[in-house]
Amino acid sequence: MKNTIIALAAAGLVTFGAAAQAGDAAAGKAAYSTCVGCHGANGEGGVGPKLAGKTDVAQKLRDYKAGKQVGPMTSMMAPMAAGLSDADIENIAAYTASL
Repeated sequence: MKNTIIALAAAGLVTFGAAAQAGDAAAGKAAYSTCVGCHGANGEGGVGPKLAGKTDVAQKLRDYKAGKQVGPMTSMMAPMAAGLSDADIENIAAYTASL
């Protein structure tokens, strides 16, 4: 019984933590306007990869912002991510995941 209660409490904390980090898709849509040229108006891709429905966008943006080598487009994406706040990153990720 005690282990069950601990497990449920831990699951609640994990769920709460994920919800606390969730971005605002409406705000993300506005911030995404600078992404449209390469990733498409609906995240369908083009010069850049498809982002619609992706769940790793926030991590990739954080990696670009941190100066990590993410892939062949890092030199193009790093300056784009450099000016994003943590909230911008979470909001853009929420928006692209919703597409």
